[in-house]
Amino acid sequence: MPVILITGANGQLGNELKTASRNYYGYDFIFTDIDTLNITDPEQTDAFIKKTKPDWIINCAAYNLVDKAESEPDAAMLINAGAVKNITEVIKGSECRFIHVSTDYVYGGKSNVPYNEYSLPDPLSVYGRSKLAGERFALIHHGSMIIRTSWLYSTFGNNFVKTILRHAGEKESLKVVFDQTGTPTYAADLATAILEIVSSVIRNHFALNSGIFNYSNEGVCSWYDFASAIVSEAGLKCRIEPILSKDFPTAARRPSYSVMDKTKIKESYNLSIPHWHASLKKCIKLMK
Repeated sequence: MPVILITGANGQLGNELKTASRNYYGYDFIFTDIDTLNITDPEQTDAFIKKTKPDWIINCAAYNLVDKAESEPDAAMLINAGAVKNITEVIKGSECRFIHVSTDYVYGGKSNVPYNEYSLPDPLSVYGRSKLAGERFALIHHGSMIIRTSWLYSTFGNNFVKTILRHAGEKESLKVVFDQTGTPTYAADLATAILEIVSSVIRNHFALNSGIFNYSNEGVCSWYDFASAIVSEAGLKCRIEPILSKDFPTAARRPSYSVMDKTKIKESYNLSIPHWHASLKKCIKLMK
């Protein structure tokens, strides 16, 4: 029975993987978070992996407080890069497959066409730089697959959808930036895609292609468009007003454009990806 170790299992994606794993039989899933496996501790990571002998490791653990990372660069680098190095140091040269989740924040945002996996990274923030460093540590291992995703949300954890719903239920209007463009990703869709990839490789339908892949839902929108859709789908009366990023200063710079080309992952694993608006409807329905 293939053993699949999942780190960061109490986060948005980790919880969605727990939910999605119920549809996959014949696998031994081991879900861990910092209380059961602290991947920033090299000795603990080494001992745990050698004891459980996973065939796959899916790393969902991350420091994702984008603005706070600007004042806590060491913490961001420890979790987003150092912990990845700890994992790959143990599995390097083995047959263990490693899926590491990264971010669109590694891109610089200057493009006006969707970024593909060959686009040069140019992160604007400490968070983006720490995630890029993590990717480089992941690639030390020959069996590593990096999945860059964007604007992740879920019924679990804290995220933009929940924030907008909370504020829109309390206020008559909200101001949201309209000059940052990308694609929301429903974590449940990403979790299903990851397990589809794992399952198809195990069942020999596809070979594991190591390297970098982009995954988000289909479609394009600004944060303003996304907020407007959230309020509309929830049936709230709050008015969403567009503003420029310069009128909403944050500690960390965000890419103004981070739309990603998903051709590579779709063609490599025969994936069908839902449109962001359809997935948002599903998520809000579950929240209700």
